[in-house]
Amino acid sequence: MNSPRWFMKLFVLVLAALACSIPVTTNGGDADIEETRVALAVQQTGMAAQQMTMSAPTIPPPAETYTPYPTYTLPAPPSEEASEAPTSAPVDMKALIKASNILIYEDIVGDPDLVPVVTNTVNAMGFSGGRIMNAGDGLGRFKEYANSATKWDLMIVAAEERRSFSGEMFEVMYDHINNGGAVVIEVWYLDDVASGKIAPILSKCGVSFARDWWRDNQYDPFNYSIYWLDKYHPLLSTPNTVTAPSYPYPEWFGDAGDLIKLGSGGDAVLVGGLFASRKTDYGVLASCLGGRMVIQTFSTHDYKLDIVQPLWENYITYTLTKHYEYVP
Repeated sequence: MNSPRWFMKLFVLVLAALACSIPVTTNGGDADIEETRVALAVQQTGMAAQQMTMSAPTIPPPAETYTPYPTYTLPAPPSEEASEAPTSAPVDMKALIKASNILIYEDIVGDPDLVPVVTNTVNAMGFSGGRIMNAGDGLGRFKEYANSATKWDLMIVAAEERRSFSGEMFEVMYDHINNGGAVVIEVWYLDDVASGKIAPILSKCGVSFARDWWRDNQYDPFNYSIYWLDKYHPLLSTPNTVTAPSYPYPEWFGDAGDLIKLGSGGDAVLVGGLFASRKTDYGVLASCLGGRMVIQTFSTHDYKLDIVQPLWENYITYTLTKHYEYVP
């Protein structure tokens, strides 16, 4: 409510009443004078009331209540350090390979006229910290070690001896392969065992037997030269750059080995063969199972030692590397 305005109205009424209550004389001149005095008093009273009204402080209306909108704070962007994914320590592949558990079957160990290329290669590579078990030509010992509690990283079967052959060693290798293990197989009699105990391994690898490879005393050496089908394949260049065994110096005549071809499954790649232009058949060297398996169907001792021994070092290095890189 506007209190000063009501107060002033009341004040004016009071003054007017007082003015009216002043006694009036009957004299004519005095009456005029008295009327004039009363009028002046009323006028002065009104002016005073007007002045009070003008001088009264003006009370501003109450301000409208303002409700601010909520303030949102955006999260700070993550720092580069926080956004970086945790990285694992780098793998020392050389140290892993050096400490590997390796089981070897090399059937020419009992022949004093032949150099045990596989055994010598493994010895020269300086393995330590793991277990190296060489069963030599003892098939029973190889099977016993293969079935032991040792977790083998690599199994090697180097079968060259022409006096006898067996496929039993391949039976114990299948579970080893399924568990991520590495294998290197050298076999010249694939035509006799391809449908036997090695069959599941060949199928998983992605290669199959194509034909027997025969050599008599009147052979043409150039018909038995091997060509690299992919000269940049790490199997041929790490840690040694190996030239193709292009000229044989046969240790055995008759059955020179076997020729293989790519099968319907697996991931096999032919790395070496008899013709540089044939990438899917006439093969004598293949890699498969993501590099964990190498199969060679020519005989190591039919070619120069300074070629085949560095090649075997590459086989071992490559398959072990892929074994340690393997993720099921």
